[in-house]
Amino acid sequence: MLNRRYLRIKVMQALYGFFQSDTRDLAKSEKDLFTGIEKIYDLFIYQLAFLIELKHVATVLMEEAKIKHLPTEHDLNPNLKFIENKFINQLENNIHVQREINNRRISWNNEFELVKKVFNTIKTSPEFEKYMNVSDDSFNSHRDFALEMFRESIADFELLNHLYEEKNLHYGDDIYIVNPMIVKMIEGSKESATPDTALMTLYKDKEEDMQFVKDLFRETALRNDEIEKMIGDKTKNWEVERIAMMDVLLMKMAITEILHFSSIPVKVSLNEFIEISKMYSTPKSKIFINGILDKIVADLKEGNKLNKIGRGLME
Repeated sequence: MLNRRYLRIKVMQALYGFFQSDTRDLAKSEKDLFTGIEKIYDLFIYQLAFLIELKHVATVLMEEAKIKHLPTEHDLNPNLKFIENKFINQLENNIHVQREINNRRISWNNEFELVKKVFNTIKTSPEFEKYMNVSDDSFNSHRDFALEMFRESIADFELLNHLYEEKNLHYGDDIYIVNPMIVKMIEGSKESATPDTALMTLYKDKEEDMQFVKDLFRETALRNDEIEKMIGDKTKNWEVERIAMMDVLLMKMAITEILHFSSIPVKVSLNEFIEISKMYSTPKSKIFINGILDKIVADLKEGNKLNKIGRGLME
């Protein structure tokens, strides 16, 4: 589930591309923005499908071991605990997971060697040995191992992340949105879940969140000249063109949000964009952005131009 910070980041990326574009086609950029957000859910399903594919690859390797030239006793009578992992089986049997995999045409069929490498990494870990040999066969023990496996061996597996980036340039950033969603889903899974148990959704409130994204994108784009002048008035010792483009963009978005979104407190908007600057701009950006925005907010308050209501009135 995407929180507002992630949505702000996706708007930021879309606006960066929009302002860099020669055509500045607002409708096309907005459409691409929502397509990009929807692609995050593709990545979410990719990661779920990967967990299922690990089981399939483990099964293939087990069957191959049985027919090799000199199979060992372990090859002939393997420990089936991983293949019978109750959480992964529950995931595989979920009709919503299978529907999303089919509808989004997600497949790991051509990536056997990559999945095998990840499985072999898992297989050699002390956590795997402990899991395979412990007597506890409860759903919780299977789920907890799946969670540990995901965190330790899948989430940051370099070759896997490279593959995702090849599929979609933004997946390099989106993976850090998706992985916490996967962790939350695993943590919240219960033995009582049925094959019809609903999946986590992309939005908390789809209609409200989509409107937030649309308004923040459009208002920042359409009020660009007006807001750029506000920033220029507070950076007279600087040429706006010489300030880091990302810093300017984040300030434009923050000012737009402060002016346009009456129910969002000023402090929330300031904190959100300063936090985003720590991830996407220079080390000193947060101090610079905070200083300029504080001056602009002070002027807006003095000119009685802040129209906040409800929760937006909170300091």
